[in-house]
Parts: sequence; structure tokens; C-alpha cells
Amino acid sequence: MTRIVLDHISLSVGDMARARAFYEKALAPIGFTVLMEFPASMTGTVDVAGLGVEGKPCFWVSASGRQTPATHIAFGVETRAEVDAFYEAAIAAGGTDNGAPGIREIYHPTYYGAFVRDPEGHNIEAVCHAPE
Repeated sequence: MTRIVLDHISLSVGDMARARAFYEKALAPIGFTVLMEFPASMTGTVDVAGLGVEGKPCFWVSASGRQTPATHIAFGVETRAEVDAFYEAAIAAGGTDNGAPGIREIYHPTYYGAFVRDPEGHNIEAVCHAPE
């Protein structure tokens, strides 16, 4: 069977500067950095920033206006320590707790995740599926 993987996703925000700063700090512990930025003068409509790893932006933030309803985006990581580090960084960057790091057996016995609401209310998660 072919494994389906998302290539990239875009999140619309109302405050681009705040969102960019939040995601740059919150996602740093899992290896994400801002890799590309395009101003509205280049896109023809809005400012955008692409974050990712290893030179490949896969998470785009777009100043297209506050997105409602809020959405949920989960970033898969390899270790539980990365989940913990994401949570701490996201809270320090201005996010609010929506579920501290821990096992979520409701999903499966080794589902270890943490949930933070970004400054615009989106539910951002880091999850590790590996056993301890």
C-alpha cells in the first residue's frame, strides 16, 4: 500500500508578525526554521513565510486574515523529549496550554503528545508515536 504524506500546509493568520515570531520559537525545538518569506508585493496578495526542516518548507503561514474556525495541526516528532521541548517553547513564545505533554491512550498506548493554542487560537500539537 502506498503511504500518503502531506507535502505542505498553509495556515491563515490575522497578525503575521506575531504568528511568524510564535512559530519560529515554538517549532525551533523540533528543527523547524523560517526557510522562505515572500512579501505581498511578490505574491500579489499577502505576506507568507514558509517554515520547515532540511531546506524544505512544509508549514506556511499566510497573512490572509484570521482563520475561523481555528484548526488543529500536529507535527510528528521522533522522541518524547522533542514533544516536551516543543511544549515549553510554545508556551514561552506566547501559546496557551491545551494539554500538557503525556500519553493519550485514547488514541493508542504509545501516543505521546502536547497541545498548545497559538496566539490566534489554533491547536498546535507535537506527537511522538514511539514507545519509551
